[in-house]
Amino acid sequence: MDEGTELCVTIGQIVQRLKGTHLHSQIERQAKECLHQPDIRLESLKEDVRSFLRTSGWERRLQNAVYRELHVQLPPSHPAAPPEHLKEPLAYMRKAQASWEKRVLKSLNSMSSELGVPLARRRPTLEQKELTNKWNEMGTDEPDLSRFRPVYAPKDFLEVLISLRNPNHDSSEEVSVRSHWGLIQIPLNVRDVPQLRRAYSELNMATGQLGIDDHAHVHPDLFESEYIQVGKKVVSEQDSAAAQQYSRQGCPTELRADLWALILNSTNQPQDVMHYEQLKAGVIQHDLLVDNLIYKDVKLTASNDDYYFVFEDFLYQVLLCFSRDTAVLDHFKYNSATPPKSYMEGKESGDDCAVVYPPNGVIPFHGFSMYVAPLCFLYNEPSKLYSVFREMYIRYFFRLHSISSSQSGIVSLCLQFERLLQTHLPQLFYHLRQIGAQPLRIAFKWMVRAFSGYLSTDQLLLLWDRILGYDSLEIVAVLAAAVFAFRSENLMEVTSLASAEAVLADLSTLKVMPLIQIFLFATAI
Repeated sequence: MDEGTELCVTIGQIVQRLKGTHLHSQIERQAKECLHQPDIRLESLKEDVRSFLRTSGWERRLQNAVYRELHVQLPPSHPAAPPEHLKEPLAYMRKAQASWEKRVLKSLNSMSSELGVPLARRRPTLEQKELTNKWNEMGTDEPDLSRFRPVYAPKDFLEVLISLRNPNHDSSEEVSVRSHWGLIQIPLNVRDVPQLRRAYSELNMATGQLGIDDHAHVHPDLFESEYIQVGKKVVSEQDSAAAQQYSRQGCPTELRADLWALILNSTNQPQDVMHYEQLKAGVIQHDLLVDNLIYKDVKLTASNDDYYFVFEDFLYQVLLCFSRDTAVLDHFKYNSATPPKSYMEGKESGDDCAVVYPPNGVIPFHGFSMYVAPLCFLYNEPSKLYSVFREMYIRYFFRLHSISSSQSGIVSLCLQFERLLQTHLPQLFYHLRQIGAQPLRIAFKWMVRAFSGYLSTDQLLLLWDRILGYDSLEIVAVLAAAVFAFRSENLMEVTSLASAEAVLADLSTLKVMPLIQIFLFATAI
């Protein structure tokens, strides 16, 4: 498609998506009501109504809604392209994802059969009352979860990614032998350091950054003071695009919650609160097998974390509601994954009897709750926390556990991490490979969680500022490579995988932005 046709298609898709929204009906109502105002004249009706919508803030809300749609809609493609090509253009990736989904669903169904626990059941009235009464203190409950196990852990997923091969690619054609050093053996375009420097130019040494103690040209206090004033103006203007650009240099602690919500266009309107309450009612009425997986995951991860254990109740509330949210299914239009389906009891055949399970189409895995935990530092209102998490998930986090060729997908991040290390620290990479400590086997668990649970919270939030600011997870791979570069001297002395893991066991003292900045802008090319 040419550029003009592509733009028309995009506009048409966005208009169609916004037509049925609450915002559309609100703007329509406001436009009708303003007709009764004396300064609206018939001869300039269109201009006067637009002027009213602009001055009353509705135009800005519409702009933010359009900006949000641009981030979550399907990429431009040929009108004749089949739906599966829109989700993922590479056939071997689609095949691998489908195979992985079957394996995960089989594991879930086996657990249900072995334990004699139904996938879903209606709670008895007494149980509903008990859950309602303890909704805000679910962390005090100690159910017996010993029989339940995570459906899969990141290391299981890594083995699937390592086995990926492009059947049309002859690896002997590769010019560089380095391509064979890593675990990811598929040809995808990932950016090298010169390209990353251009893409992340705001992170250069001369630009003020929140998260770096000493700035090259500006006194830290002066920079931060002025920067916060700019941030306050961005928040008051309520402009999503400006907020996203601003967060590339980091968000001040006191403004971060507002800035992130603005970037994600998470408004927490009355209808959003009502939606959350409906999901809560769904949790109280029905018990799902995946609820036990959520309980187990929180107990195994966040509850044992020095930063996040205090948010245990919030995590249960958000994740249990998330599992019931059918609005999440929309993201499967641009996700390479397909929502899993199961059969209703007594009806074991035919597509008509198959239902999406869990209702949101996302089976939680070991560590899933760590996508929510850091957000608990920013939002103490459950409905607001929920809407921000859901938006973060359908924009970014889903890419960390689905097989795709996306530049922000986990496969590309793994490949990018290995390429960056091989290119800029070849001796280290070769040494670790020779002793059986492939770098990706260590770094994968960091990347699949976007470093949640590994960095100190203040540093993690600075990293996530940049994910939102650049609308990309690439920075996660860059940081993983930068950590290896920072600890390279110690790593050159290790003689086993266990000793390499020991060197990289504690990342809680690391300062994220100096590491990324040095790796990107002080590395010799």
